[in-house]
Amino acid sequence: MNDQKINLYEREEALYDEGYKLVCGVDEVGRGSIAGPLVVAAVILSPLEHISGINDSKKLSPKKRLELAKIIKKKALAISTVFIDEEKIDELNIYQATKLGMLAAIKALKIKPEYCLIDAMPLHELDIPHDSIIHGDALSASIGAASIIAKVTRDDYMAKMDVKYPHYGFLKHKGYCTKNHIEALEKYGPCKIHRKTYYPVSKFYNKIVQLSLDNINEKKN
Repeated sequence: MNDQKINLYEREEALYDEGYKLVCGVDEVGRGSIAGPLVVAAVILSPLEHISGINDSKKLSPKKRLELAKIIKKKALAISTVFIDEEKIDELNIYQATKLGMLAAIKALKIKPEYCLIDAMPLHELDIPHDSIIHGDALSASIGAASIIAKVTRDDYMAKMDVKYPHYGFLKHKGYCTKNHIEALEKYGPCKIHRKTYYPVSKFYNKIVQLSLDNINEKKN
């Protein structure tokens, strides 16, 4: 499908025509990362002004994302971002953590939306009319805007974590499972922001548990 032929405002315009003026887009970044938080953003764009260039954040260069993030922050009616840290992800699982983050981001908006467009995740608990769209960040301007805000926010956070934990290369891979990241894990072990339940991080904690059990058994013997 040719992205140039897609009108990312088509869904928003249809909702505007139905009388919904406060349409919220919701998306997350960091779901597949093995380190760092999940970041969820919710954005209500103005129905009076289209922002050119909005797309799935993964399809944009870092420079373009930053440029668009500044424009979105300036022109959007409301924006919220929510962090779900690695401990909560390990506690809940990523599916439930994503749902929690999306509901929290919608609630955190300074203006209550009249309709929500959500990237993929069904939110049956939401008491606002809504629609979940597969690959919504490439099909809806509102979801695309949320994707950009979430990505820029998380990347900035991971850059700070790179300074705090310099051995892992967080500035480059942002916590995702790359060859260099795995090599750093093998050499240094996991740090505080690694997700304990995610492989290959989990194997280090399995080793710790096994060593503890072995020590207990040795003492018994």
